[in-house]
Parts: sequence; C-alpha cells; structure tokens
Amino acid sequence: MAVEIFFGLTTKSMALLADGIHMGSHVLAIGLSWLAYVFVRKVSKSKSFTGNSDKILSLSGYSSGLMLLIFAVVIMVEAIERLYNPQEIVYKEAILVAIIGLVVNIASVFLLHHDHEHSDHNIRAAYMHVIADALTSLSAIIGLTAAMLWDIPFIDTIAALISSVVIIKWSVGLLKDSGASLLDMEKSEHSHNHHH
Repeated sequence: MAVEIFFGLTTKSMALLADGIHMGSHVLAIGLSWLAYVFVRKVSKSKSFTGNSDKILSLSGYSSGLMLLIFAVVIMVEAIERLYNPQEIVYKEAILVAIIGLVVNIASVFLLHHDHEHSDHNIRAAYMHVIADALTSLSAIIGLTAAMLWDIPFIDTIAALISSVVIIKWSVGLLKDSGASLLDMEKSEHSHNHHH
C-alpha cells in the first residue's frame, strides 16, 4: 500500500494512488478489527467494564467506514480537478506497481480464504477488502494500459473515479451496518440476514 501511494504520487497516476489509498484504508480497517479483538478479549476478562464489548467491533467498523468515505471524496475531488488539467503520467512504472499490487492482493485472497471464514463477519470483511483491492488494482492496470496505448491520460482519472465510487458504496455499507449495531438496531438486521 505504501509503495502504491508513493508511486501514485511520483508517477502522477491517480488510479494507482486511489488503489493505494483503497488498500491503505483496508489495512486500517483490518488493523482496527484486530485491535478491536484485542480489546474485546481484555474487556471480557475485566470486571470493571460493564458495557457491551461487541460494540467495540462495531465502533472499529464505523471508524474505518468514516475514514474510507473521507478518502474516497478526496480522490473524487482530485480526479475531477485532473479532468480539467491533465498531467503527464509515467505509465510504465505505474503499471508495474499496479501489477505488483494485484499480485499481493491475489496472494492475500488465498491466505485469507479458509474454511471458517463464514463464522466471523470480520474475517469476511477482510476477505471482501482484499477482493475489492484486487478489483481496483485491475481497473488501475486496465485504465493505465489503455491510457498509455491511446495516449489519453483521462482514462487513468476515470479509473480513479470508478475506484472512489466503489469505495464510497463500500464505506456507506460499512457505516450502515456498524451504525445499526451501535444503535442496537440489529434485531431486525439479523432476521433479514438469515434470508440471504
């Protein structure tokens, strides 16, 4: 993720930057989930904490959803500015880095794909993150390649815009789900989750 953000800035590829931020926000989300687990474990052992420890997980989900949303809006604003003043993109480097990103994501998919993934929505979320990342990496690669072949830099910008729309959709979903559980609205949530 650090590599993608760094090269996104140096190669001036918006799609690559969007991909890196997307990946970064997921690293954040997964990190938050992990911290939340640590907290839940500590808290469930402590007598002094009387709150609902499940809320910690929801809170971490909500926080990462909020951060995702902010990042996505920033990317969109930046991308729209780019449409008005396009910049020279260092394609070959950007494509190479995007491919590395994709390979890392595919590797992570295999790492995260284990049998008890369905037992925990946090692991499923992590899994979804990685698949979503692979998709933005792919869109970055396709966008950059097309932009390079036809010398149309705004394809890169479009790829970034598409990525940010994906991120917004994703983060709003995350905010809705975690927000509902923070507000104790999950009773109705659970009943319709069983239908899926």
